[in-house]
Amino acid sequence: MAKAKRQYVCQNCGSATYRWQGQCADCGEWNTLVEEAAETVFSAKHNLSKGGRTIPLETLNAESRMPERMLCGIAEFDRALGGGFVAGSATLIGGDPGIGKSTLLLQAAGRLAKAGRSVVYISGEEAAAQVRLRAQRLGLGDAPVALASATSVRDILATLGSRTADFVVIDSIQTMHSDLIDSAPGTVSQVRASAQELIRYAKDSGAAIVLVGHVTKDGTIAGPRVLEHMVDTVLAFEGERSHQYRILRAVKNRFGGTDEIGVFAMGEEGLGEVSNPSSLFLTDRSRDVPGSVVFPALEGTRPVLVEVQALTVRLASGATPRRAVVGWDSGRLAMVLAVLEARCGLQMGAAEVYLNIAGGYRLTDPAADLAVATALVSAFSERPVPPDAIVFGELSLSGEVRPVSHDALRLREAAKLGFSTAWGPNGMKRVNGIGVTGFARLGELVDLMLGRD
Repeated sequence: MAKAKRQYVCQNCGSATYRWQGQCADCGEWNTLVEEAAETVFSAKHNLSKGGRTIPLETLNAESRMPERMLCGIAEFDRALGGGFVAGSATLIGGDPGIGKSTLLLQAAGRLAKAGRSVVYISGEEAAAQVRLRAQRLGLGDAPVALASATSVRDILATLGSRTADFVVIDSIQTMHSDLIDSAPGTVSQVRASAQELIRYAKDSGAAIVLVGHVTKDGTIAGPRVLEHMVDTVLAFEGERSHQYRILRAVKNRFGGTDEIGVFAMGEEGLGEVSNPSSLFLTDRSRDVPGSVVFPALEGTRPVLVEVQALTVRLASGATPRRAVVGWDSGRLAMVLAVLEARCGLQMGAAEVYLNIAGGYRLTDPAADLAVATALVSAFSERPVPPDAIVFGELSLSGEVRPVSHDALRLREAAKLGFSTAWGPNGMKRVNGIGVTGFARLGELVDLMLGRD
């Protein structure tokens, strides 16, 4: 009998090699190669064009029904999902350890069970008694949730096949293992095979299944990248453990829009919903503080007002200035500083720059360019921005202020919170009585703040 071939698979990127080495040649990580059984390689003698069945083809104008959705009773969770869980779908949720993934899913499972849905919660990391104690702390001790602690995919599928389930939670996919794969739980092959079998169960049975995923040190979901392609929805649970607030962000959704967010606050009774997140990320605006600017960020269809804080410290000649940024892209900060120096004549190269997005929020909206530039000019010149003003707009390398999408949504949210002035690109229209001031170039805004003619 021929000896089975072995290969070494990187547990970070999934690349394979037939020779062990300390560093992965593809992703550059050290000590991530694990020996596994080699997968079957098809040669020219394997002809897949024969022996198959004919697949029925359909037209694009065929009648289709909207998928059935289950509301979990947590409005912010349903919002991030695009309107609730879809029957027969697979959802992957990832986040840092201790961020609250298991707490949120246990709350959703308990509410669905109380609403009459058949719910199964499988934990591969904790004993059933530990999950039961957490449910009691959350006030869900009487919820009719079917609970088990298991890691064998074969046993889990046999258990699920013996009953009808509407909602299934697997916590977590990295602890699951299949006896058909000769490798340890958590390896690339085990995660891929286990997820494939569980997703197939969801499609065949019509149950909505949620897979909890671990994350790596850089915040990406651990395991093979193909895992995110296999599922229907990918949710990222963000936030700092030291902060009270958490953000659930949809980064992929086959049944709804992406970049929707749900905002939660961690309390004694679990994660509570935050219906007005803008009020969380704004500090007291009663005082004029240089370097503080309010920016209306857009997350999916939801505008969120956040505070951009900047601090500059002028150094003696010859000292190396420091650049520190929290909550924004450091490369984009370098671009804004270069535009301020090259196009507006501000000597930013000789000053240390510190930039912070208040409340632990992370900005990805390119419309934040103008708000960051305004905060830097305000801090550099010690001249505060009016406390009733919001600032937004995208910057080009030429110093041009470019228009952004959904400016009316941003202005309406600002009006609700009492702001009366908006600085941004040319062409903005008044909304809900907010006065607008448009700028074609960044230099015009700098001249206004510095009192130049």
